[in-house]
Amino acid sequence: MSEAAGNTWADLMAEGRLPRFALICLGVWLNAADSLVTATILPSVGADLGGYAYFSWATAGFFVGAILAGASSGRLSEIFGLRSATALAGVVMILGCVMSAAAPDVGTFLAGRLVQGLGSGWISGFAMVAIAMLFPERHLARVFASVTFIWGIATVLGPLFGGAVVEAGHWRDVFWLFAAQAVVFSVAALWLLGGASKAPGGPGIPWLQLGVLGVAVAAIALADLMRTAAGSIGLVAVGLGVLALVVWIDARARIRLLPRRAGDLSTICGSGYLAMFALTAASMGFAIYGPPILQHLRGFSPLAAGYAIGAESMAWTVAGMAVAGVTGVWVKRWTRFGVLLLAASLVILALTLADGHIAWVLLGGSLLGAAFGFSWAFMSTRLLGALSDEDRAIGSSAIMAVRQTGGAVGAAISGVAANLVGFSDGLTDASARGAGFWVFAAVIPLALIGTWATFRMTGSAKAVAF
Repeated sequence: MSEAAGNTWADLMAEGRLPRFALICLGVWLNAADSLVTATILPSVGADLGGYAYFSWATAGFFVGAILAGASSGRLSEIFGLRSATALAGVVMILGCVMSAAAPDVGTFLAGRLVQGLGSGWISGFAMVAIAMLFPERHLARVFASVTFIWGIATVLGPLFGGAVVEAGHWRDVFWLFAAQAVVFSVAALWLLGGASKAPGGPGIPWLQLGVLGVAVAAIALADLMRTAAGSIGLVAVGLGVLALVVWIDARARIRLLPRRAGDLSTICGSGYLAMFALTAASMGFAIYGPPILQHLRGFSPLAAGYAIGAESMAWTVAGMAVAGVTGVWVKRWTRFGVLLLAASLVILALTLADGHIAWVLLGGSLLGAAFGFSWAFMSTRLLGALSDEDRAIGSSAIMAVRQTGGAVGAAISGVAANLVGFSDGLTDASARGAGFWVFAAVIPLALIGTWATFRMTGSAKAVAF
């Protein structure tokens, strides 16, 4: 079969790939929806358990677990096999959901979010390994486009789901429902991945790099609890420095966490990971702080705030599917056009979220989503195509780990910006307006770095990373 003849949706679903494709989509849904479900329920959680100062921790704590799990998933799939590892990931997520659903205090709730992050990180990491190992290269662009579509739908329905459940019942019901979905995923993994072989054998788990990575993300997550600007900014700087140390250690380690030359910005791998990290970090403020600001300043209900935030994900989904079939020079053009929209969206949201016409808020959110819809699948496909066979498992799982690391960093930086203008002391008109500007203005430099790295990975970067 020729490449062109085989690159169709029908061929993608043929030869027993449809059930496994459905399992990957369910895993992506669980990861995306659960990572952002707290966006519209945190006001209710805060009223029930307290802890307005920990708004960003419900997301950042989730990402801490997701990062450590996602970063180790490539090696774990090599050691234990994709089937057993994926089923166990679902069990871990079930445990985390039960912890949050039954939480008597905010500490237990946040611990549950951390465990959910571990389960979700493994689920998403193993899904990326499954894509790399179970699908022919000719299908990768369509598979990643589908992942983008599911991620977009999930990030619409995640906050919306949370808002609808809160209005119909109680915020705890959200996590009971996610636990039930994780049960389905875990059982389905045992059935559908029965014939999946282990990835080429790896030498073990990079414990040193994972430990240092955990320290880096924890330092960044702690930053928004500091009561001084110097302390908060200092911890963020320390965390970013330790993240750079992880890359330096990994390049010299026998057991690697990342593909070879992942820190080399002259390669597609290095510039691609930097782009994914920076762009994701720059995008986090809208989903975390948009709902409470809209609810407080504009009187939106949780459900209405979920719909407003959903503009981002709907645009992501529409843009992603619109360009799924493009080839040739248009791949680079759409990728670059997409990331240029990100900085524009941040400027619009910074100027309009608090007091601007709601149409401007929806436009800013839509441009933010379209930025990823136009670019994400192409960036992932290009990076995966630059990996050697030896690095395919760890490199594919690292895509999600890098993205989740960016999410944690972005959540923490947004939290620092919000809390420095009084958000941690409670929602007031002044703190909501201040946060509405600074959570976006503070990450514009990250958007510019991500844009530069994207232009590099689609231009002068080397075609191989090994």
